[in-house]
Amino acid sequence: MTFDSKPAHSRREFLATIGALVATGAASRLSAQTARASAGAKPVVAPRAITIYKDPNCGCCKLWVAHMQKAGFIATVNDTSDMATVKSAMGVPEALQSCHTARIGSYTIEGHVPADVIIKLLDEKPEGRGLAVPGMPSGSPGMEGGRVERYAVLLFDRMGKSRVYASR
Repeated sequence: MTFDSKPAHSRREFLATIGALVATGAASRLSAQTARASAGAKPVVAPRAITIYKDPNCGCCKLWVAHMQKAGFIATVNDTSDMATVKSAMGVPEALQSCHTARIGSYTIEGHVPADVIIKLLDEKPEGRGLAVPGMPSGSPGMEGGRVERYAVLLFDRMGKSRVYASR
């Protein structure tokens, strides 16, 4: 058995090598994203973490979670039979309540809000507590199948006031 007489790499050299590898990988991903964008493909968006509270027996809630995951969100799902406490703690006005409640960043998401509207919210960062789709409109994410209803996605504030943020 022989040993190399060269000294072991220093921590600084190791970190510099790792940094170069990371930078190369990031540049490669950016180049691939640019190529996809110029080819008309949607740009890759960094995953966004969302925490979802739902009743364990609710089928439409499971479908909405799948909608969010398909859109690239990383969902942490908390099943609870005490949704009233969750909604109260997150400040969801009673008139805007639906079946599931989520938290992303500083925003509360109530009901069948489409993923693209949540992305718009996160990009625009409007003043408000969160978004809500009251009730369970047919055709909204998680409520597909059958007829499609027109519905509003509402931005609500800490005082419970709301305004239309998006229409579907």
